[in-house]
Amino acid sequence: MSADIVVRRARLANYVGLSQAFAELSRHAVEPNPHMSPAALSATTLLVPEEEIVILCAWRSEALGSESLAGVWAFRRQRDWRSGFATVLTAPLIPLYEVSSQPVLDRDHAEDIALAMLRHLLASSDLPKILALPLLPLEGPCHAALIEAMRITGSRLTSYETWQRPVMVAQPGDDAERYLRRALGSSYKKRMQQFRTIGKSGSVSFGRRRGNAAREAFETFLSLEAAGWKGEAGSAIACLPEVSAYFHRLVDLLIAQDAVLIDALLLDGKPIAMGLLVESGGARFFLKIAYDETQARMSPGRALTIAMLQADFRDGPPAFFDSGAGDGVDAGTYVWGERRQMANTILTIGGAIPSRAHLAANARMWLRRLRSRALKPGRAGPGSSGPARA
Repeated sequence: MSADIVVRRARLANYVGLSQAFAELSRHAVEPNPHMSPAALSATTLLVPEEEIVILCAWRSEALGSESLAGVWAFRRQRDWRSGFATVLTAPLIPLYEVSSQPVLDRDHAEDIALAMLRHLLASSDLPKILALPLLPLEGPCHAALIEAMRITGSRLTSYETWQRPVMVAQPGDDAERYLRRALGSSYKKRMQQFRTIGKSGSVSFGRRRGNAAREAFETFLSLEAAGWKGEAGSAIACLPEVSAYFHRLVDLLIAQDAVLIDALLLDGKPIAMGLLVESGGARFFLKIAYDETQARMSPGRALTIAMLQADFRDGPPAFFDSGAGDGVDAGTYVWGERRQMANTILTIGGAIPSRAHLAANARMWLRRLRSRALKPGRAGPGSSGPARA
């Protein structure tokens, strides 16, 4: 390796003290990932036993013997039906609520750091050699660094379900109008007419809250989500005590770092759609959306994303916006025009033999395909349309 990199495991109690170092790393990373932050990992302990958390920290030697944080990759030891009852390391720790499996790597030494991390895992006798990465981008500089590290270590990446995630990457000279015309293409006129139609029902406004104001707005977000079908089904955040505690802690910790945004589209002062977003290293990540189902005919979810995009261009758009859309979401419901290929993957380190985790991932893929066919238009069952289509 061309850089002097050393990888050590960190205890969570020590890692939480590296918030400033992580923030600096994120600003200089090939791609940020807020779910690897000390705040996010601290919040997950409400859902994940601390003894299951494995945190790899890569350090780069500096002058006079000092070190700087150059990389982070956090995993959860997992052994359940999702892994085929094989012991694996999973990233992110809570895939249901987190948007990326990628490590955070310093841009100047990304390949060296990725290689050092895989070699550390390969040499660790107490760690499994199978990584379950269900939310891994299959393109971009971080993926390229991982691919090179896998080539050198003889590791193998197996992809199962793949999908296209909407993202936003603004071009020089873009404003909201130009970007929306490019992103929406032939549907631009129809979508904007639909967006403007909301104003015929009352006074429309957009609000963006951050800092302490985001804390109160988050409570409104939870109430809006619980008022819909998720509340009736018992799957809304507010209906799940442990999940609610996790999100409250996550939001509180990230608010302290001014890293949370709560966006809202309001009709006569009442929110009809709200979004929970997190910022890291100049990028923005969409975690959750909620909308007023009584206004579903106006597509409030899509209208919110248009209003968000317009606000972004007024204030200066993020360098990268990740919609966080999962594999079951129709990318066409979003207004962001770029696409990133995502996959549910398993990384087998070195010459490790494929395990039951591969069989479980393959079985999940085929079961979901069969379910998707059964729910095609004309044969869809109750509840087949979700909030992502708002």
